[in-house]
Amino acid sequence: MSIYIALLRGINVGGKNIIKMGDLKHAFEAIGLSQVRTYIQSGNVLFKSNEEEEPLRKRIEHEIERVFGFEITVVLRTDKELEYITQNCPFSQEEISEAELSSEAESLYISLLTQAPAQEGIQLLNTYKSERDKCQIQGRDVFLLFHHSIRNSKLANNLHKLGVPATVRNWKTINKLVVLAKTMDI
Repeated sequence: MSIYIALLRGINVGGKNIIKMGDLKHAFEAIGLSQVRTYIQSGNVLFKSNEEEEPLRKRIEHEIERVFGFEITVVLRTDKELEYITQNCPFSQEEISEAELSSEAESLYISLLTQAPAQEGIQLLNTYKSERDKCQIQGRDVFLLFHHSIRNSKLANNLHKLGVPATVRNWKTINKLVVLAKTMDI
C-alpha cells in the first residue's frame, strides 16, 4: 500500500472554495481511502491507497466536485516522492539564506505539477526568471526561490505558462508533510 499526499489547488483562499478539513477527510474516507489525515487549511491530505496515481487523482477530483460543488485540481505525490524533493533542492544553502535575509516572507517554495511541462512552456516561464526570482524545474516539480515575496513575483504569477495544472506550497509545509507521512509508515 502506498502513502499518498493530495495537494488541493485553490481551496480556502480569499473566501473561495471553502472546505472544512474534517469534511474533506470524510470525503476521502467515503471513497475507500485509509488512514486519512489532513494538515493545515490549505488542502493537504495524507492517506494510503493501492491505486495508481492518475485514476486515483481523477477519482478524488470527481468526489470533491460531487460533495463540495466545485472543480479543483488535485496533485498527488507519494511519500517517497516528497522525501526526494526535500533531499534534492537545487538551490544552495547560501542562496536560500541570502534570499531569506532579503525577504519579509517565505523564500523557498515548490510548485507541484500534475505532469512534466513541455519544453515550450519551460522556455516561456524562463523569460520571467531574474536574480531576485529563480526557478529550477526537475521533472514535474518546480523549485522556486524568491528574494522579496511570492506575492508580487512575475515568475510566480506566470507559472501557468508551463501549461500544466499545479499547486504551490512553501518549503516548511513540504517538510512537515514528509514528517507526517513517516508517522504513517509505522
